[in-house]
Amino acid sequence: MKQKILIAPLNWGLGHATRCIPIIRSLLICNYTPILASDGAALALLKKEFPELEAIELPSYNITYTKNGNFLKLKLLLDGPKIIKAISAEKRALETIVKTHHIDGIISDNRFGMYHKGFPSVFITHQLQVLSGTTTWLSTRLHQRIIKKFDACWVPDYNDAPQLSGIMGQAKNAIFKIHYLGPLSRFEKQVIPYEFDVMVLLSGPEPQREILETILLTAFEKYNGKVLFVRGVVESEQTCRTIKNITIYNYMTTPMLEHSLNVSKLIVARSGYTTIMDLAKLEKKAFFIPTPGQPEQMYLAQLMLQHNYAAFCRQEEFTLDKLGIVDRYAGFKSRDDTANFAELFRLFERK
Repeated sequence: MKQKILIAPLNWGLGHATRCIPIIRSLLICNYTPILASDGAALALLKKEFPELEAIELPSYNITYTKNGNFLKLKLLLDGPKIIKAISAEKRALETIVKTHHIDGIISDNRFGMYHKGFPSVFITHQLQVLSGTTTWLSTRLHQRIIKKFDACWVPDYNDAPQLSGIMGQAKNAIFKIHYLGPLSRFEKQVIPYEFDVMVLLSGPEPQREILETILLTAFEKYNGKVLFVRGVVESEQTCRTIKNITIYNYMTTPMLEHSLNVSKLIVARSGYTTIMDLAKLEKKAFFIPTPGQPEQMYLAQLMLQHNYAAFCRQEEFTLDKLGIVDRYAGFKSRDDTANFAELFRLFERK
């Protein structure tokens, strides 16, 4: 019988789910049976991408942002007991899944409770160091204690400089096994003519996703070029509407999104790590707007600026004039560094 691998991304924006797509494809190619497990928009997206696969709903962490990004760290601290309770519920759900589905392994993308002593468990993260301002040392230590409970840690980044994740993807004297996969992306570059001057690609938890949507829709109504606007809201049906020069979709599945990114000259997006991996694979020009109160995204935006890949500005400072500096930056260039998943999956051969 084919070995069953539970693949469980965190539902925090869509990035954790989308970067699992190439792993799910590789599992299928290597003759494993992936079982999808998540909640909310992340699970909805994976079910649309792989309707033939079994999907299981896990307890939700219920992570949301504050309207004022300065209070995000405090909110996450106050939400700590709720998150711990969700992780406990996640562990109980896993015990049930083990009994009912007889799985042979787990691939967890940032779901802390998805490990089991009965078979191999993998943790995916680009954050070996968790940036949280003055408390980085503490958040990093706590995160690494969680990672240690898994059999292996897969980091979706290059194993040598310059790394897309910068210092986040590095760990001195790590107490767990680390395998660098190279950047993960579900997309392939296509050399085809441009159809849009700008593509806006939104993602991330509410309410900050909606706040940025309002800012950008208002701004781009005054833009002279053609704009493709993907709201990043996964709903039961795909919708499309047009406002002046802006074509607006609620969401796109992989084939349509891949085409849309390739035919767009400039991408305006959050500086989330999965987005950066996708744009690197597609060798795009970009302009980033980090999520307020999220040190990781601010760090990544600054790192992309430092590497001369892309410009950025703070959310409250965005105007169309900011896009005038885009041509000063080189854009992303891809490097051939593809993971050998057939070799990595051998971990699941032992139980």
